[in-house]
Amino acid sequence: MLTVLVDYESGNLHSAEKAFQRMAAEGGHGSVIVSSKPEDVSRADRIVLPGDGAFPACRKALMQDRAALYEAIADAVQTRARPFMGICVGMQMLASWGREYEDTPGFDWIGGEVVKIAPSDTSLKVPHMGWNDLILDRPHPVLDGINTGDHAYFVHSYHMKLADPENRLAYVEYEEEITAIVARDTIIGLQFHPEKSQSAGLRMISNFLAWTP
Repeated sequence: MLTVLVDYESGNLHSAEKAFQRMAAEGGHGSVIVSSKPEDVSRADRIVLPGDGAFPACRKALMQDRAALYEAIADAVQTRARPFMGICVGMQMLASWGREYEDTPGFDWIGGEVVKIAPSDTSLKVPHMGWNDLILDRPHPVLDGINTGDHAYFVHSYHMKLADPENRLAYVEYEEEITAIVARDTIIGLQFHPEKSQSAGLRMISNFLAWTP
């Protein structure tokens, strides 16, 4: 089994690569590589799309500058139903629209829009950065062994407002409810960084590598 972490020059993938490789080795889940090659994505059994930075820049880097890479991802996920995990902005790009700086179309794989976190309480800083407690909405194989109250590590200023609440698996409270995990079909997205979320994050990575939708 091959898991590909997609490299489209959006953030440092070193810590994510090490976390996925560790859990793959411990669970006997095959190999994990970082690649920017469409042919690697096409042969992957699982695909992970990370992302750091602004929504428009990430979208342009993948869907315009590396169109063949995006097409390989879309074919693998949308046509061949390969399990897919989006992380941070990689999750946000699943939405229909991003509203960061300018209106930018996303993948439109999970309906909704990505909007700025805007708490009225001035003690709540933006970006939402650090540890927060997950509150689970519904079960999912990737959440096996994860419970409400488990911690995850967040760094973001924008969050996803979903068109269909059934697509939300978990949220955190930051004055309002901030979407933390989304899913549909063979797709899951994590707003936080699982590779930085200690035991809970590693458990989710391991579950994803074992997931057979």
